[in-house]
Parts: sequence; C-alpha cells; structure tokens
Amino acid sequence: MMKLKTNPPRFLTIVPTCVLFLTTSLSTTAQNDSITKQPKQKSDFWQKVQFGGGFGLSIGGDYTNILIAPGAIYPINEKVAVGMGLQYSYAEEKDFYNSHLYGVTFITLINPIPEAQFSVELEQLRVNNTYTQFIPEIKENFWNTGLFLGLGYQSQNVTFGFRYNVLYREDKDVYGQAWMPFVRAYF
Repeated sequence: MMKLKTNPPRFLTIVPTCVLFLTTSLSTTAQNDSITKQPKQKSDFWQKVQFGGGFGLSIGGDYTNILIAPGAIYPINEKVAVGMGLQYSYAEEKDFYNSHLYGVTFITLINPIPEAQFSVELEQLRVNNTYTQFIPEIKENFWNTGLFLGLGYQSQNVTFGFRYNVLYREDKDVYGQAWMPFVRAYF
C-alpha cells in the first residue's frame, strides 16, 4: 500500500509567516517612533484670536430692543483678518409687534493702512415676527441674507464706520435702509 504524501492546507503555512512579519515590522516601527518622536508643538492659533462683538439695549415707553452679538476674528497677517459671529435680537412694541432675529455672520477685515478698515460681512438671519395688533395675530417667518460692504476709521481695537447692504430689498428686509453706521471692537 502506497501512502500519498499530503501537504497541509496553504493558509496554515501563510498565517505563521504573516504573523512573524507583522510582529517584526510593528516592533521595528515602534522602536523607530520612540527614537524620532519630537515633542508636540502647541499651536498659537488661540493666542492670536481676538474676541469682541456688540451689545445693545433700548428701552422706552412701550418699546424694547435687545441685541447680543458676540464675535471673534483671526488675523491672517497685519492687513487681513477673518472671523465669525453670532447674533440674537429681540424687539417689541407693546400691542403692535414682537420680533426675534438670530443667526450667524462671517466677516473679512482688510486694513490697507492702520487707520482705514474695509470690511465684507455675510449675514444670515432667521426672522420670526408676530404682529399683535391684528386679531388673529399675523406671524411672519423668513430668512434674511445681508451682504455688507463697509468702510471705517480704526483707532487701536475700535472701528467706527458705515456699511452698505448690497442685497437690501425694501419689501423683505429686517433693516429700514441699506446704509447703516457701525462700531466694531475686538480685543
């Protein structure tokens, strides 16, 4: 009787070889990493970020207006900074209307000289108005987009100027006109 020589299944010879190769490779890589690893350098991003924004409060008679608008900018270089902000505003005239506005603003600031500042702001606000003088009340909810081009005089961290909303539409806008003054401060 003749015995046939049988070979073990191929995967039984490949698996130990792969395990040996991976173990050796991982061990070598770990040793190289521990020798060449440099300490992580901290980013100075947050040290350069400037925070600011606006706050407004107007109360009188039957009218109330409250604005909270925090923001932050990051100077890319001496002449250009980019940033963003949040905005919430509440306005009410008793027995007439109340309004909630909330949204986000993206801003680019350009200072060709230290005293002059050009700005481009993209603002997206959600507007929720309720006109209470009618029975039943009328509710109006819409998105308002503003694209403001501004020019201001800068003194240290504060800028005074005017901005113009190039997307202003008289029939569907939260602002009374396209031109508006601004005061901007970042520290």
